[in-house]
This record gives sequence, structure tokens and C-alpha cells, in this order.
Amino acid sequence: MQQTAANSSFFIVFLVIELVILAVYLVAFWKIFTKAGRPGWAILIPFYNAYVLLKISGKPGWWLILYLIPLVNLVISILASIGLARNFGRSDTFGVVMLWLFGAIGYLMLGYGNSKYMSSSTLPVVNSAPQLQPAPVQQ
Repeated sequence: MQQTAANSSFFIVFLVIELVILAVYLVAFWKIFTKAGRPGWAILIPFYNAYVLLKISGKPGWWLILYLIPLVNLVISILASIGLARNFGRSDTFGVVMLWLFGAIGYLMLGYGNSKYMSSSTLPVVNSAPQLQPAPVQQ
């Protein structure tokens, strides 16, 4: 009888922790979606929330299908995290470490921090090739 009570107590504590983590993610993503000009309620709809997140990340919507393939979904989630970080003016390292590995903290930082959303079309283009200037004409 005592074993059953201990198991149910553990289950209740585990459930409360999971609900708190879920609430943190919901609040963070709601704020991120609204910063990006998307409806915050989109986070509440399964599959549509992943589609909207891909769009905010600057990735094509059809990548949603790739989330259903084991191991490929890991790569896609890393690429989407990097794209999200870039579109909020953060580094690729922030995308991998803070969004992919430590998401609860990273998403709160994006949502409630001073990061501004820049769509892929408004991001500055970084050209790594040197610009060649024509030689001045001497007279």
C-alpha cells in the first residue's frame, strides 16, 4: 500500500513539473510569435505551430514533413533553431546552444529580451567575397 502512495506522489510531482515546463514554453513562444507579427494563438494548434515556427525561421513550410522522419527531424530542428536565432539577430551558436539544447531559457530570452525580429528579406546581406574596385585611370 505504501508503494502505491509513493508512486502516485512521484507521478503528481512529475506532472506538475511537466505542466510548469509546458507553460514556460507556451508563454515564450506566444511572445516570439507576436514579435514576428504572427498570431500568438498559433502556438496552441498542433502542427500549425511548427509550420509557423519554420516560417519565422525563414525555412520553407514543406520542411514540416521532414519533422516526421527520425534522425532527419534532429537536423531540421537544429537548422530551424539557427534560422530563428539569425532572424532575431542572434548568432548561430545561440541557436544551437540556447534554442536547441536549453530551449526553455533561450526562447524566453528571445521572447522577453531586447531581440527584434528581422524577416529573412530584411536581414543584411553579408558578402564574404572582396569587392574589387577599378583601378583609377591616370592621365
